[in-house]
Amino acid sequence: MALNRRDFLKIAAAGVGAAGAADTAKALQRGPKPMPPEALGMLYDSTLCIGCKACVAACKEANDMPPEHTGQAEAIWDTPVELSGKTLNVIKVYQDGDMEQKDREVNGYAFVKRHCLHCVDPSCVSVCPVSAMTKDPLTGIVEHHADRCIGCRYCVEGCPFAVPKFEYNEAFGQIQKCQFCSHLQAKGQIPACCDVCPTGASLFGKVSDLSEEARRRLAGQAGERYVFTRGELGGDRPPHEAKLADYIKDIYGEKQLGGVQVLYLSAVPFEKLGLPTNVPEYSYAAIAEGIQHTLYKWMIAPAVLLVGLLYVVRRNLGRRGEAGNESGADQSSDRGQS
Repeated sequence: MALNRRDFLKIAAAGVGAAGAADTAKALQRGPKPMPPEALGMLYDSTLCIGCKACVAACKEANDMPPEHTGQAEAIWDTPVELSGKTLNVIKVYQDGDMEQKDREVNGYAFVKRHCLHCVDPSCVSVCPVSAMTKDPLTGIVEHHADRCIGCRYCVEGCPFAVPKFEYNEAFGQIQKCQFCSHLQAKGQIPACCDVCPTGASLFGKVSDLSEEARRRLAGQAGERYVFTRGELGGDRPPHEAKLADYIKDIYGEKQLGGVQVLYLSAVPFEKLGLPTNVPEYSYAAIAEGIQHTLYKWMIAPAVLLVGLLYVVRRNLGRRGEAGNESGADQSSDRGQS
């Protein structure tokens, strides 16, 4: 849908319905951002996850994060149930019916790992007013820089995956999110969660290579024996051999919201695992930035603001004039009576 200046002004003046607004937004969006050619990421295979939470513990240790106590385990176990200012990585579980069988939607259960997906076109980077959120142009890793952060929490509201969290219980709270263990990668190591995963459910590597590995698994037959790499794709540690699951024939993260660098495989529908599926293939940042660019390119926003201010001034002057006329009329009436 092509949109010229005249059409945009007509739409802005008249207003449009939901369908028209969607078409207009799509026409205004800027182009998608490409995946960095050397982008690093993770393949999370839900069917391999056993829910041991070794990744959660390793993440806490590697990033010096405090324990989080919930329920009856208070002061005994670190028991996070959701991402928070104290927890950058969490394992959650899908449950249905009697949970008779793993990786089955009906009367089954499945695990899912939740942390930053390191979007190709991240909304958190787009909305941050001080560049406290950045995306590495080579690795694609999205990092938060606490020394720049002003605590506005726009990233918290802007992330479609609800990943960044603010430390509300701290006097000088900061934003916390998975940094993909960039400090470990700088030393030649791999992210802590991938390093300790006993089954290879969390696998580190180049996104392009991980995508090919995911396709190999999807191309196999359910029940077929398969050798799963552990730790890092192409690494030399002993692999994990198991049967291929009856996968959902899709790789989550390749297209959703402009693409992400943490890909998912599952035998249970992705929406059951809490991953947003009713989303466009373009990022929300592409829409927002495209509209902003159009508004300021054509000076529409300043013009609208000026018109609004002129209206307010004129209205106030009119009211003041009416008040003055009423006051003059009252005074004339009083003199006539006297």
